[in-house]
Amino acid sequence: MLAIPNGGVPVALEVASALNADLDLIICRKIPIPLNPEAGFGAIADDGIIFLNEELVKRVGLSRQQVEYEAGRVRAEIKRRSLLYRGDRPLVSVNGKTAIVIDDGLASGITMMAAVESVRHRHPKEIVVAVPCASAIAVKQLERVADKVVTCTTGFMPTFYVSDFYRQWYDLSDDEVVRYLNQWRMRHLRPN
Repeated sequence: MLAIPNGGVPVALEVASALNADLDLIICRKIPIPLNPEAGFGAIADDGIIFLNEELVKRVGLSRQQVEYEAGRVRAEIKRRSLLYRGDRPLVSVNGKTAIVIDDGLASGITMMAAVESVRHRHPKEIVVAVPCASAIAVKQLERVADKVVTCTTGFMPTFYVSDFYRQWYDLSDDEVVRYLNQWRMRHLRPN
């Protein structure tokens, strides 16, 4: 089980508990469009994998320098989060295993695309994308790169917001993610 922080962590905790599965993180972040940070033209994973929507980059008119500048800022944020959440623990091995990648939902799916690409390089048996809600467009895109896509509900509206599918929505803080992970580790300590 690989959670994409921040929002994917509480969802993955519930799924991992129900399946009695191991839990770790894949730290991915979208690369925001300048002056429109809610939208992204790409995403980067914690192992350096970068996924760009080249069509969107051209449509928005971003230069290679702008792409590299924004990507550099995201890489720095991933490094900060990786140190905070993972410390010196290495990336989890999924070689030959089923990797379930979880987030709180998929609007464009671009962050999950980078996550799947990153996990694919780790040679899993299969990759399952699992989310509570997703746009139909994101599901279609992820079905091309993941072995399975599981969602509780798929939205077909022209503008999709993950927050619309939650009664109470807020962005989890880093402190909350660390607290969730520490609680998980304490409950699932394995004796030597």
